Amino acid sequence: MSRNQLVEDFETAFLVKKRPEFKVGDTIKVHLRIIEGEKERVQVFTGLVIARKGKGASETFSVYRNAYGCSMERVFLLNSTRIAKIEVVRSGKTSKSKLYFIRGETGKKAKLKEKMGVIFEEETNAPSEELVLESPAVENNESEKETAKEEAAAEVKKEKPKKSKKTKE
Repeated sequence: MSRNQLVEDFETAFLVKKRPEFKVGDTIKVHLRIIEGEKERVQVFTGLVIARKGKGASETFSVYRNAYGCSMERVFLLNSTRIAKIEVVRSGKTSKSKLYFIRGETGKKAKLKEKMGVIFEEETNAPSEELVLESPAVENNESEKETAKEEAAAEVKKEKPKKSKKTKE
């Protein structure tokens, strides 16, 4: 075995298996584990991915955020154990691999066009059969609500007294 092969084998042991696919230009939420004393909490950092660098265990990505007039940029290690979860909020349309030009911009200049037709799948624990059984009940409830609203509106119209015209004396 060559030295490079040994290093690659060692790195693969530390790679995190389940990370969503995201690219430069995507808006993501990074859920970070923060340890304060004996307590641990999760903090969410939402922003635009402006760069991805490296490969293997040392791969990093930079997230840029402009909130309340204050710009923040943070670099995360992709395979860090401190990252609890990464969510892709929206996918951006870009032709560049690094979006450093967004750093000083605010408002519409700092926005990217959204890629249309990109669907993000959410994990659901419920089987699809239950969803099919619940959907007719939901439709029946909605139709019952609509008929109840129509009946209530008809009753209000019936009970509404007519205004009489006052004559001047």
